[in-house]
Amino acid sequence: MNTATSYFSLKPFELLTPFELYAMLQLRNEVFVVEQNCVFQDADNKDQKSIHLMFWENNELIAYCRLLPPGLAYNEMSIGRVVSSPKYRKTGAGRRLIAEAIQLIHQQFGEGPIRIGAQCYLIKFYASFGFIEEGEMYLEDGIEHIEMVRP
Repeated sequence: MNTATSYFSLKPFELLTPFELYAMLQLRNEVFVVEQNCVFQDADNKDQKSIHLMFWENNELIAYCRLLPPGLAYNEMSIGRVVSSPKYRKTGAGRRLIAEAIQLIHQQFGEGPIRIGAQCYLIKFYASFGFIEEGEMYLEDGIEHIEMVRP
């Protein structure tokens, strides 16, 4: 019998608890800095104006992203800092996170296109949610990215 308790939590920056903020930064650092061997400034002053979507299982943060209002990263609303815990990959956690993020970003900021900066190896993943490649591949912190838009 599976007794795991999983749930989503959505909060603006100012309502994050210290525990939630630490878990969010720890997961982002584990994947973006350590696993991807990428030295970059994660604290980019966009967290304070974003809404944070956290996917928890038994009080462990297993996936996370932030929802950015139009005009913060792009002219369109955006989903960023998408990350899944390495321990929970291939479990569907990332799919559940993005499906929830798409629904919630429209609830928060209204209808309209969503623009993301996707790592190129995830193009097919995002395309399965209706995102379409736009523009040319670019390097961000040494990793190939491409902008994608969900009309």
